[in-house]
Amino acid sequence: MHVRAALLDVDGTLVDSNDAHARAWVDAFAECGHAIPLERVAPLIGKGGDKLMPEVSGVKSESDEGKRIDTRRSAIFKERYLPNLKPFPRARELLERMRGAGLTLVVATSAKKEEMEPLLEVCGGTELVTLRTSSDDAENSKPDGDIIAAALARAKVGAREALMLGDTPYDIEAASRVGVATVALRSGGWEDVALEGAVAIYADASDLLQRFESSPFARR
Repeated sequence: MHVRAALLDVDGTLVDSNDAHARAWVDAFAECGHAIPLERVAPLIGKGGDKLMPEVSGVKSESDEGKRIDTRRSAIFKERYLPNLKPFPRARELLERMRGAGLTLVVATSAKKEEMEPLLEVCGGTELVTLRTSSDDAENSKPDGDIIAAALARAKVGAREALMLGDTPYDIEAASRVGVATVALRSGGWEDVALEGAVAIYADASDLLQRFESSPFARR
């Protein structure tokens, strides 16, 4: 495999934000009369919100109520949680290392574009990652493969010329649906058994950076 591009998840991969997203959902549900426990939402972070919402609440995302919940969730996330988010250690250095290796970097996230941009700022990736795809660029969100397919098109590479970097089983499934292999990080909270479809698993961005030369990303 000749690797030319890295398709990057952001939440739980470059930024320590999975718990914040889960809490924003719980807060928004509560405001709209749905008592959904955090432990019900947390394992679904990484899926698109359009899939998460009906799974935990029975509310369809395209309904009027669903739109209200999602609007509040986005506002709550930006107001209460985003200002306190931190990048994972050495996340920016990892992006710099990937760029230095000649890889094209493309964001491939289930987040909306309006949330993706500030998250990239948190990890210092705004200038390093010039190609971006989000849920706004795909008809179906993760774990469907639409976002990954859009990222491949944006990078102008084939599936076997790219690797996904993610932290959830949903990243692995989405990438596999379009023939892309995944390198997984445990930083999102998932154990190895849940990430077993990945071609390699590392503790976090720092661990991958330290072992970059022996990683699948170094296959040139």
